[in-house]
Amino acid sequence: MQLKDIALVPIYLYQGKKLQRSVVRLPEAEGERHGSTALSSSLTETDSKQTESKQTESKQKDKLNLMIIGDSSAAGVGVDSQKEALMGQLLTALQKQPLSAQFSHIHWSLYATTGHTSFDILHRLYVLPLPTTAIDIMVIVVGVNDATKNVSTTLWQTQLQQIITIAQRKFKAKQIIFCSLPPMAQMPALPAPLNQFIAAKAARLDMLLQRVCQQSSAVNYFNFNLDEFINDKDTTKWFAKDGFHPSGVTYTQWGQQLAQHINNMLYQH
Repeated sequence: MQLKDIALVPIYLYQGKKLQRSVVRLPEAEGERHGSTALSSSLTETDSKQTESKQTESKQKDKLNLMIIGDSSAAGVGVDSQKEALMGQLLTALQKQPLSAQFSHIHWSLYATTGHTSFDILHRLYVLPLPTTAIDIMVIVVGVNDATKNVSTTLWQTQLQQIITIAQRKFKAKQIIFCSLPPMAQMPALPAPLNQFIAAKAARLDMLLQRVCQQSSAVNYFNFNLDEFINDKDTTKWFAKDGFHPSGVTYTQWGQQLAQHINNMLYQH
């Protein structure tokens, strides 16, 4: 904590308590959190023999096992249904990627809870049952609650490494993707100067997250490109009505960019 922050501690505490009383509590998105989605080829088969051959080939293709674990934004807070949330938007976007050349289906699961920190996610990975099939891609959304609760950078880094360890050992995760932390200074719900203090904390956590991801080729840092958001004066459309969680527009962009990242990653390995 910098000298200026020490002087502003009373203001941070006052604004934090006021925020807790006034913030709009939104529910998690409703809908299925486990399922299987078919991937269809973009090619149109007109010949019946070609169609039959394609169906036989599809049966021999692999199934992509996808898992998302995280906090409230992974749970879809800010929209009504899981179809509008990150998982739903990601699945929709993945169907438009050339994955059908390699995979016939995506088996997906979502484990996300409002308020979860890196410690909570680590604990959840411990208590989840042992999977019957290895996870091909595990997407992890974490950090916002660690920033707001001022989790130490040392503890943050340690818990990230422990998350990676259990994801690889217990879930046999072939590829792990950590999503970048959002630009918290722009969140309408956070008043100044509290927003700058939390944003600075989030930036430090995000920098450490990048360093942790760089230590293994099987661990990826996904930087959600928010250039359009940062340059847009009307930031309200990017946030839900609570001024804190993503809006439907943001979830759509997030899902599309993440799908592109997954596609690029798969065809680089």
